[in-house]
Amino acid sequence: MRFSKLLLPAFVLLFLAAAVLGAALFVPYSGFGKETFVDIPKGTATRHMATLLRQAGVIRFDWQFLLARAIRKDARLQAGEYRFHTAASVWTVFDRIVRGDIFYHQVRVPEGHNMFDIANTLEKQKLIPAEVFLKVARDPALIRDLDPQAPSLEGFLFPSTYRIARHTTAEQVCRMMTDEFRRVWKELNPAPETDIHTIVTLASLVEKESALPQERPQVASVYANRLRKGMRMDADPTVIYAALLENRYRGAIYRSDLDKNHPYNTYRHAGLPPGPIANPGRAALEAALRPAETKFLFFVAKPDGSGAHEFTTDLTEHNKAVLNYRRGAPQH
Repeated sequence: MRFSKLLLPAFVLLFLAAAVLGAALFVPYSGFGKETFVDIPKGTATRHMATLLRQAGVIRFDWQFLLARAIRKDARLQAGEYRFHTAASVWTVFDRIVRGDIFYHQVRVPEGHNMFDIANTLEKQKLIPAEVFLKVARDPALIRDLDPQAPSLEGFLFPSTYRIARHTTAEQVCRMMTDEFRRVWKELNPAPETDIHTIVTLASLVEKESALPQERPQVASVYANRLRKGMRMDADPTVIYAALLENRYRGAIYRSDLDKNHPYNTYRHAGLPPGPIANPGRAALEAALRPAETKFLFFVAKPDGSGAHEFTTDLTEHNKAVLNYRRGAPQH
């Protein structure tokens, strides 16, 4: 009887302790406020992880996380950036970090963006400093097997939306993008004798000069016809790209830019520029591979703001179209 009287309080205490510990581990934190991100660098000690989570308002006490660690001492906690948008229990938080349920940033690379645009996007999203990305993008090593003539990765950083985790390196991002290019290029099924350097460079011009998808094969035909005749491309985007390469682009093209004797200036040099001037999408690549069969040699924007172009076969007709554009008159 006396033993039973001693056992009852001990049982009650044990039950209460279990209830407290259970609540500490399995009840969502009521003090959680708003969405927050916690960055756990590689090599972070468990004790410091607990502090980071508490300071971010994800858990109430450090010891709760350390208790979970003591119970799951063999679990491997993974570094990375974690997003917490609802109240969660310490056990759930701990489990997410064990599973490596890290947050991925959506990085959109639109068709026609160049490596400078991509670098700025990554920097704005605080993922990779622009210069760090550009240092890798300027090295064509990742696509040397595809295009031995490539001066950089420009043209091969395929436009798409990428899921990029914090602490992803510039090399890893460039590999994601060039791998996506390889996948799409294979699907396009180019002929074995296709000169990929010429096609990707041509496609980059098509991408920059055509706002309407349906016009891309025609724009490609203009440049293909000019190439066959040994004419200059006379493409404004190449002048802009030359200025970007020399860090002198001021948001518009000036006479000094047109007069600049730069290899990418297609007003000064016949044929295509030394390499792509942007990263073309699938439709532009397809247009460059299979341009429309036309005799067009010129095009100029229509003055109606539609993004469409007037295509012509000789300089006289082209000059008329240019005059109409400058006057803002409708095309006939």
